[in-house]
Amino acid sequence: MQTIRAAQALLPEGWAENVLVTLDHAGGIASVETGATGGAEHAVDILLPAPVNAHSHAFQRAMAGLTERRGPDPSDSFWTWRRLMYRFLDRLTPEHVEAIAGLVQMEMLEAGYATNVEFHYLHHQPGGAPYANPAEMAGRIAAAAAETGIGLTLLPVHYQFGGCDRRPLGPGQDRFGTDPDAFARLHAASGDALKGLPADTRLGVAPHSLRAVAPEALPGLRALGGPFHMHLAEQVAEVEEVRDARGLRPVEWVLEHMAPDAGCTFIHCTRMQPHETEGLARSGAVAGLCPITESSLGDGIFDGVRWMDNGGALSIGSDSNIRIALSEELRTLEYSQRLRDGSRAALAAPELSTGRRIYAAALAGGALSAGRDTGAIAPGLRADLLALDGRHVDMEGRRGDTLLDTWIFAGDDRMVREVWSAGRHVVTDGRHMRRERIAARYRAAMRELGETI
Repeated sequence: MQTIRAAQALLPEGWAENVLVTLDHAGGIASVETGATGGAEHAVDILLPAPVNAHSHAFQRAMAGLTERRGPDPSDSFWTWRRLMYRFLDRLTPEHVEAIAGLVQMEMLEAGYATNVEFHYLHHQPGGAPYANPAEMAGRIAAAAAETGIGLTLLPVHYQFGGCDRRPLGPGQDRFGTDPDAFARLHAASGDALKGLPADTRLGVAPHSLRAVAPEALPGLRALGGPFHMHLAEQVAEVEEVRDARGLRPVEWVLEHMAPDAGCTFIHCTRMQPHETEGLARSGAVAGLCPITESSLGDGIFDGVRWMDNGGALSIGSDSNIRIALSEELRTLEYSQRLRDGSRAALAAPELSTGRRIYAAALAGGALSAGRDTGAIAPGLRADLLALDGRHVDMEGRRGDTLLDTWIFAGDDRMVREVWSAGRHVVTDGRHMRRERIAARYRAAMRELGETI
């Protein structure tokens, strides 16, 4: 049984000093003792619950830096970026995907995330023919998780249509496509691909969006169980297409037809009107936010102030993985609110600092998004933990919530020194235990791919 002694730790009841955390052999937290004296196997300065990365498309990590030219086009947008993404993925082999996913998951752990929720839609061979094993690509995500030690919630994606009019998938989308029968086979095979991984692994389901899935398919997909994720209200053109086809805006349609609850995570939600924000927040559903990617793609600004004032749950993800930076995601979320409203400390509460309130929300919402018993340092929960470097010059003399504020708003993820995922001690002194091997495999894959866009 591992023991961790922290000079300061964030517990459910608040900050405590001289905390001894004992882990059990199954990767859970066995006990938490405050005011502890004596030694422990691991001594850390600042111990926090480690959050979930609630939304990732692993393969897009290899596109980082390749989409920042406009060329002869008079404008660039999400939709032009998407065409470039389709061109890129046509080169990817299963071996490439495993190498890329390994690097992504390693970087998540080094940033302080303990879990990867993979919204996985790259299923087939170039041209759209299935692999002999329909979950060949899902198996590569699972193999990467076995190598990195990250907690994994795998969400196979159902992606049937090119739009609300049920037009066929267009060029570049053929590697994603599933009809209901094909998706049923894919989902079952994905469950098989997870066998042999640790007990904290989860399987869920992800209809891609209201544009890409028939409305009548959604109840059956939800009935498969596990976390249910879907892109929602990300782009103006998407909102308009759904409204024109179904008579309601996307969030309005979800509220009227889907009875969303805490088992649902809706990704982005950057194009909501006030009544939609309030209604979806009160439903109990989680908003899966990816502020760095949403900034990169011009998605818009999520109405975090209104959402949290209405009791909304939120989780944080890295989405396109162009920057895997936990503290920066949280900072970008807050700064977007300040820029929109001309305010400061937009998401703070009278009793909680900005950093503390955002971090607590990401912990609680992330646990829901991943379907994982985590989010706090408490007996019976998964031992998903991260330790910050209290010796960092910016941490000198800081205590309590100011530690979180300093990390999120004045520091970066280099302050993350140790990470445990379900008790697996995978990051030590800021470096993943298999960094060199994982990075070498990624470099080899990138040499093969080159600048394919």
